[in-house]
Amino acid sequence: MALSLPNLISVMRLLLVPLIVSLMLGKDYELAFAVFLVAGISDAVDGFIAKRFDLMTTLGAYLDPIADKALLVSVYVTLGVQGQIAQLVVTLVVARDMMIVGAVILSWVIGHPLRIAPLMLSKINTAAQITLAALMLAVLGFAPEWHTVTVYGQWIVAGTTLLSGFAYFLAWFASVSAWERAGLKP
Repeated sequence: MALSLPNLISVMRLLLVPLIVSLMLGKDYELAFAVFLVAGISDAVDGFIAKRFDLMTTLGAYLDPIADKALLVSVYVTLGVQGQIAQLVVTLVVARDMMIVGAVILSWVIGHPLRIAPLMLSKINTAAQITLAALMLAVLGFAPEWHTVTVYGQWIVAGTTLLSGFAYFLAWFASVSAWERAGLKP
């Protein structure tokens, strides 16, 4: 059932991304923060409904993380373009996600499709990225004088993003190496 309620919620979250970016570009950070919170809550709600009512689908398994990454990457890139967040942080967040997607595509092309399970470090990184994005929007909207607080969050996100990207690379490399040692060919 591709058009399940959790999938519709994920699509709604994906559709909120351009609205949040537009609000940020218009410097309406208060409303951008509120919509970001709605998107975040919708992520928890769609996961709960999917698991609780056994409405998990293959489409949802792809749609949910795509919506999550579209939201986070868009917010980070917009903050970077506006000069509100360090370019290094934006680069690390985007590069890590591109590396993971690239590894999945490359593995599929060479005939060794991967099943990617989130690492604990990746979950910590995602929580740090979400927290920093929400904090940045809240500070910009409601308490600009607290901007220095976000500097610490940027260091945390930069560190966890680097470590998580490296851990995924090692896991991918080990998987491909084991596959090749086993003599499997595309």
